[in-house]
Order: sequence, then structure tokens, then C-alpha cells
Amino acid sequence: MKSIAHAAPAVDVQAAPKAHARNVALDRARTFLTLVVLLHHSVIPYTYFGHTDPTSWIGFDCVVLATDSFFMAMFFLLSGLFVWPGLGHKPLPIFLRDRLLRLGLPFVICAVTVIPLAYYAIALRETPALTFSEFWWKTVTVGPWPSGPIWFVWVLLAFDVTASLLYRVSPRLLDPINRLSQQAFDRPATFWLFIVVVSIVVYLPMLVYYGQNRWFEFGAFSVQASRVLLYAAYFFIGAGIGAANFERGVLSANGRLTAMPWSWAVVTLIPYAGMWVMIYIKRAIIGNPDPLPGWYLVFYGTFFVLFSASILFAILGYFLHSKAAGPTLLDRMQGDAYGMFLVHYPIVLWLQYWLFDFDLPAIAKAAIAFFATVALSWAATAALRKLPGAKHVL
Repeated sequence: MKSIAHAAPAVDVQAAPKAHARNVALDRARTFLTLVVLLHHSVIPYTYFGHTDPTSWIGFDCVVLATDSFFMAMFFLLSGLFVWPGLGHKPLPIFLRDRLLRLGLPFVICAVTVIPLAYYAIALRETPALTFSEFWWKTVTVGPWPSGPIWFVWVLLAFDVTASLLYRVSPRLLDPINRLSQQAFDRPATFWLFIVVVSIVVYLPMLVYYGQNRWFEFGAFSVQASRVLLYAAYFFIGAGIGAANFERGVLSANGRLTAMPWSWAVVTLIPYAGMWVMIYIKRAIIGNPDPLPGWYLVFYGTFFVLFSASILFAILGYFLHSKAAGPTLLDRMQGDAYGMFLVHYPIVLWLQYWLFDFDLPAIAKAAIAFFATVALSWAATAALRKLPGAKHVL
């Protein structure tokens, strides 16, 4: 394995990769995460805690515990990777215009169309006589106005705007993170430890204060209170990694991380088991109190951040290590992945509505929901991208 024998060079913003450069491994990781999102939403009704269908299976609880504990934080890290060089290559008004077009416009459109259509399936189960127009009007005027998964889009836009302001303060603001990334070319565990420490500092106090279920909400704008600073940390850590010298950093295709993806996969098992121990304690020993005691949240939250950082390295290490020739399924889906994320929610909720009355095992229902959601959201996105100008947004 190639290694760097000399000290990591100082960050050179001008040496950063161009914002439009493609990285096959990272593209595949992003598309994989999109499929994880679709899987997550496909199986929730068939879990212990989300038991909204007559059937359930404990294996889906295992899936949801894992996915909920890492995938959104990882999305924010990947979204931040090329923000800093993008700010260096585009005037601020152009950067903000592009972000508003790519994030702001889809959020507004989805908030008034896709999301009400999705939640109408849930409302109709409770009130069969309710018309969509009645439900839509109540949603946008009285509320609640849930954002579903598109909360990610407006929060990412807010982080992008914040990054643009910080870049104007100093383009070298993220140099310390970038230097640490370069040092982690040979020693990825040091960067893993950095992510864990930062996560503990920004996440545990918020978790103890707000608990696991509190959301900040204003109309269609919502974000989980305990995790908003965690997501910001992952985003700016990603921005620091990508600020310059990307191919000499922790996510280099030639770095040490690519040599040990399965080792990181094994590491994830320890905090994952720890989370299940804490869930057992909550349900069987302390009786699922509300609110949960602070000591419980500290232990659970520590296992949460350890798992999140470990599986992040396992997944990225795998895709950076993989030399699969393209085009793979993930490659073919890559251009449509963002659109699939935006449009999938009503598809999956209406499929689950339709499957509710069928006498089928939970595994069969979830499989139908997942594969049909992938196929239909992919087809819908491909059709939408044929509209004039749509590819600039989707």
C-alpha cells in the first residue's frame, strides 16, 4: 500500500478539485444512500416502533435502527465535500443562484405537492371520507405541515448559505480539518476519532436537553432538534475534507481507508450491539419512561455516534476500494438518484396503503413496497427529467 512519508502539505485552495469533477466511488456511495432511504421508508410500517400495519418483523427493526443512525449524517458529509472548491470557482451570486435552483425550488414544489399527496394516504386511512382538497387546504393553512424526507433539502440549503458566508470571512477557515484529513491518508482512525469527538460535543448536550423526538417546526420547515448540530458538523467536516488536496486526504482512492473497509464493518458491530442493549434496558428494565433519563440518553447517544462514524468509514472505504467496472446499476441510477429521493415518498406511502389489507407476511409487503418504489420513482424521475430545463433541477 502506498504511503506518504513526508509531512502533509499545507492546504492549497487553488489545488482543490473543480466543483464539477466527478468521483465514481462517491457517486456510487450517494446513490447507494438513496436506495437506503427508500428501503428505510419501505420497512418502517412493519417494525415494532412504527407498527402501522397488521404485520411486523423484528429484522426490520434491525434495519431501521442501523439506517436511522447514520444515513442522513452521511448524506450531509457527502454534500459538503465539494462545497468549498465550488465557492472558490463561482462568484457568490452564481453559487447561491445554483443552490436555490437545485435545492430551494424542489423544496417549495415538493412541500406543496409531493408531501401533501404522501400524507393524504395516512389521513385517508383514519378518515375515509376526507377529500384531497380538504386535506391539502388544512395542511397548508392550519397544519400540521410535515415535510417528510425533504427536510434534508432545506437544511442543506441553509448549510450551503452558511458556508458561502463563512468562505467570505476566510477561504482558509477549514484548513485545520483539511490538514487532519491529509494526515489521515495513512491513519484513518485519527480522523474517525475526530468525527466521534466532534459528534459527542455537538450531539449529546442537544440529545439530553431536547430528547430523541423533539423537532423544530415552522410550517413545512422542520428538523430534528437533537441532530441539527450533528448534521452541521458532518457537513462542515465534509467541506473540510474536500477543501483542497482531496486525493491526498482520508477519502483518497489510494489511502489507507481503502485497504480496510471490512475492518470498519466489524467495528460497527460493537456500538450497534450497544444501542440494542440500551433499547432493551429502556423497554424491559426502566419501563420506557417519557422523558428518558439523561444518563440513558448519554449512553445511547455515545453508541449512536460511534456507530455513525464507523459505518461511514465502512461504506466509503468499500466504495473507494471497489474497482467494479461500469456501468453498474448504481452508475445507471446515479443521474436520477436525487429525483428519486424527492418523489419517492408518496409512492411508498400509497403502496403501503394498498398493501395494508392484504394477508401477506411483513417481509413480502416490504419487498413489494421497496422494489416497486425503486422502479416507480426511477421511472417518474426519468420522465420528469425529459421536461425542458428539468435536468438543471433534478
